[in-house]
Amino acid sequence: MPATDTPVIRFENVVKRFGDNTVLNDLNFQIAKGERVTLIGPSGSGKTTILRLVMTLEELTDGYIYIDGQPFVYEERGGKRVRQKQKDINKVSTKIGMVFQQFNLFPNMTVLENIIEAPTHVLGRSKQEATERAHQLLDLVGLSDKAGAHPTRLSGGQQQRVAIARALAMDPEILLLDEVTSALDPELVGEVLTVLRDIAENTDITMLIVTHEMQFAQEVSHRVMMFDHGHIIEDAHPKDMFSNPREQRTKDFLQAVL
Repeated sequence: MPATDTPVIRFENVVKRFGDNTVLNDLNFQIAKGERVTLIGPSGSGKTTILRLVMTLEELTDGYIYIDGQPFVYEERGGKRVRQKQKDINKVSTKIGMVFQQFNLFPNMTVLENIIEAPTHVLGRSKQEATERAHQLLDLVGLSDKAGAHPTRLSGGQQQRVAIARALAMDPEILLLDEVTSALDPELVGEVLTVLRDIAENTDITMLIVTHEMQFAQEVSHRVMMFDHGHIIEDAHPKDMFSNPREQRTKDFLQAVL
């Protein structure tokens, strides 16, 4: 289990509303450096919203998120909740990578160009350095022969593996995985999960995962959190969560999906 000094991610009294609909209500949790935490629960329970808040793709309604112990997006100043300067938000954002359900690759760029785009433009790396790293990552995800291909020429599983390589090209401290296999044909799911298992075993990246692949959650997670109606109703080691859940709601959910 990773050491828990300063949590890498901490949610403090987080609220997220869409109009009258409160998706997250007074949410508190933390994730240690190097920890891999999976969120499970029914669709619409707020799991993906958590990832989107960390990615700043959604705006926090209330509460605070801390990254590496520092307030992120909002901070308290003189007793008021104040939005940070965009440049400060952007600086912290470079520590966070996300792989989406839909691969979100640029169709007009080659695989290699997709991977080096952000490291050269956001991190200011030289094209040569970014290209060398991209080739290493394509090797890691088993696509070293596809650097010159366009995404439209690849299968869904291959596109998702490129998307994983693209996220890793930014050398993120935190990797967010949002239902990364749900848009794939069943026979392509395995190849993507194999790559993610490999990353989990061989790096110390902190991972926050939303998935319906319970076997995968069981294998890669240090902790699993069961989510329902914007609340964590159970937080346990995968073995306990899947073989002996405490809460009836968790039992019912697992019975339905397993």
